This record gives sequence, C-alpha cells and structure tokens, in this order.
Amino acid sequence: MTVNDEIEWRVTPGLTPYAETVAEMEARAAAIRAGEATELIWLLEHPPLYTAGTSAEDDELLVPDRFPVFRSGRGGRYTYHGPGQRVGYVLLDLDKRGRDVRCFVAAIENWVIATLADFGIDARSEPGRVGIWTGQGPDEAKIGAIGVRVRRWVSFHGFSLNVDPDLSHFAGIVPCGLGEFAVTSMARLGIGTEMAEVDQALHRHFPAMLASLGCTVRSHKDS
Repeated sequence: MTVNDEIEWRVTPGLTPYAETVAEMEARAAAIRAGEATELIWLLEHPPLYTAGTSAEDDELLVPDRFPVFRSGRGGRYTYHGPGQRVGYVLLDLDKRGRDVRCFVAAIENWVIATLADFGIDARSEPGRVGIWTGQGPDEAKIGAIGVRVRRWVSFHGFSLNVDPDLSHFAGIVPCGLGEFAVTSMARLGIGTEMAEVDQALHRHFPAMLASLGCTVRSHKDS
C-alpha cells in the first residue's frame, strides 16, 4: 500500500523480531538516501523487549534479566516494546522535508495526539518531556513514546503507542528516564479497540503530519 505516490505504508502482522527490524530499517534508510527506495511508514508489534536509546543510564534498567535488552541508535532512554503496542517506524527523507529534527519530532507527536483524539482520548505533548501524555495531576501518565534517529537526513525508528500492552512489563525499566510518572494505555483508559482501527486513524491523519513538515501531500492511492 502507498500513502501517496512516494511513501510505502506497511503493516506487518504478528510479532516482528527487533534485531531483524532494525537491520531492515537501516538498509531501507540507506536505499532511500541513494534514491533506490521509496520512503516508508512501517507499523508492527514486537515480542516483549527493552531498548536503550543513546541517553540511557545503566541504573534505569531495573530488572536486567526479564526481557532481552537491545542497544538502539535512536534518541532517548529505556523503553519497552511488546504485544498490544503499536510501533510505528517512520522512514522519511528530511532533506526534502525541511531538515528540522525538532519539527519532525513535534509532527510525530501531533500525529499520535490526533489519532488518539479519534478515540475520545485527550492527549498532549509536554515541554521538556518527549512523548505523549494524558490526564492531569495524580492521573497524569504517558501513553506514547517517541525515539528517532536521523542519518544523512533520512529518519528511522519512530513512535510507540500503548493500545493494550501488559503495563506491568514497564516495571522492569525507568521508562524514558521519567520514573515519577505512570504509564497508561488506551485499554487502561477504557478504550477497547482493534489494532486495525488504530492503524486506520494513523493513516487518516498522516497527510496532516506530512503537511506540517512543509511538503505537498498528494491524494491517497492504496494498493
């Protein structure tokens, strides 16, 4: 499927191994830079695992032997991936979309926020805290994480959105280095939905995300 004439939209069923995914992303990013492949939005789920971003501290891995741990080249600290969580890998050529990494991260945040709004969830970004947040005061919690890498102005890695993961799995880390905040999910907030419905909402709001990067969005052409 293509989201427009230039961008492949891929949804992989089942649980996709992390190391193989990263290898494929890196190869695709290089091919995009070389003009040999189209840009890619890749939606999938991983088996339970922890990843450490470039800013991760050793003491933020609280239970080292619980799940496999992967050192990741993305920005950020420790995060969890697992079943029930929609992971979106965003491989875009930022050389032709503004060369503004902060704008790119904000665009991903706004994309996920707009998606959650379709399900009646009031989500937001917070200054100084990358990610997607819901609730106020004692009910404030993180529902989505952002972690990107840019190489030769091609982005990879992306976001994760907690649809209905096992939230107890986050207890093995200090999520994103923010141990004072809880982690939540769409299911915990009372929103029961299928992953396919989340994907449809992400697809629906993707043109606005691209437009916020200053590019021209063509009409959808699914295949």
